[in-house]
Amino acid sequence: MTTIARRAFLGAAALLASPALLRAQPAPRLLRVGNQRGGLRSLIEASGVAQDLPYRIEWSEFPAAQPLLEALNANAVDLGTMGDLNFFSVYSSGAPIKAISASRSDGASQAIVVRGDSGIRTVADLRGKRVAAARGGWTHYSLLAILHAAGVPFQDVRFAWLLPAEAALAFRTGEVDAWSIWEPYTSLEVLNFGTRVLADARGLTPSASVLAVNNRALAERREQLQDFVRRDARAWAWAQENRAAYARVTALAIRQPEPVLIRAYEVNHTRAVPIDAALVREFQQAVDQAHAWGVIPGKVSVADAVDQSFTRDLGT
Repeated sequence: MTTIARRAFLGAAALLASPALLRAQPAPRLLRVGNQRGGLRSLIEASGVAQDLPYRIEWSEFPAAQPLLEALNANAVDLGTMGDLNFFSVYSSGAPIKAISASRSDGASQAIVVRGDSGIRTVADLRGKRVAAARGGWTHYSLLAILHAAGVPFQDVRFAWLLPAEAALAFRTGEVDAWSIWEPYTSLEVLNFGTRVLADARGLTPSASVLAVNNRALAERREQLQDFVRRDARAWAWAQENRAAYARVTALAIRQPEPVLIRAYEVNHTRAVPIDAALVREFQQAVDQAHAWGVIPGKVSVADAVDQSFTRDLGT
């Protein structure tokens, strides 16, 4: 290479590498999505709705809703999905997050289970018994709602606040008498360990999950978020029609037997629903009761915690 050519090449390389020019390049369109194991990512990928995405998804994995919500609060991810009461609990602490879409499961997806040989036959039989549950969120609230509906004072039951892995061991070894649980854990216990469902939360809780976003993403990535909400709704519609295929993909992700997941999906009957005035009222009633029972630490105005514009075209 001649000296002149070499200088020209080095000059061009320096120009291309200059910080000013690099800053001038448009950033790639990106959504940073938080995923709970076997959750949103499995649904999106199994359904095929992400095949023609006009932006890139950067997935981050979380073991549960709480660390995912902490990441949302810190703007480490743009969006993620979690149970309604988990979301409202963190929102009540001042986190800069909003819910932009929702999916609803049947209330039977939240239940109290007992061992098959247990003498506990009714909710009233839980008086004086030790019941495991995860503090905060769905099964804390549904446990109290089931007890309240049966007229059992909360102080008559001994609560053991345990996460699912700890609760499963305590339940199977007899350290606790019952377990307030959700799917697919319920189906795993029923099919593999002969567990009985004592009562479920039908008619007692919204049984919803929300897609929550950081407020910065809401301001900067609205177009991508709207597209993702539509794809998420299509994915849930696909899942209802293709439970076996959905279970097959998720089983590989979370290493659970396919029959367990198929049963769980049949019980859940999860579908996308619009965040409309009726759902806001239902959420508000549940959140107010959850606050009164100590499940949620602060009061929440649900209308301020949600953005109803994203799901107006989803129908009912």
